[in-house]
Amino acid sequence: MSRRKAPAQAAPRCTVTVCRGCCCGTAKIPGVDHAAQLASLKAELGAVAQVRAVNCLDACEQANVIVVQPSSAGRAAGGRPVWLGLVNDPDATGDIVAWVRSGGPGLAEPPDILDLYEFGPSRRVRRAVEGTGP
Repeated sequence: MSRRKAPAQAAPRCTVTVCRGCCCGTAKIPGVDHAAQLASLKAELGAVAQVRAVNCLDACEQANVIVVQPSSAGRAAGGRPVWLGLVNDPDATGDIVAWVRSGGPGLAEPPDILDLYEFGPSRRVRRAVEGTGP
């Protein structure tokens, strides 16, 4: 009988959700290399966060939308998901990368400039994305 070691569980990480659907990530938002933005996030954060693209976050007026959810340690420290809209500039994407690499919500202060991008989605949308109660 062979004994296999169970794969080591990685420490829970931040989740970065990138809207790519109806408006975000499409030609409706001109002048942005949407594919490069997503590729950059995956390349630069793949080792420290889960980066996922979803079809639509239903906040089209804020396109391109990125949601940064805290790691379990960040949540334990009081961090909550942060919704960022109008992320259409490579510098803003770079600021998000730096923040998540530093720990993200609850563990690191975001760069001040990200305050300009933060918004509050409707409760219905927030519940659907963040997996919170009804």
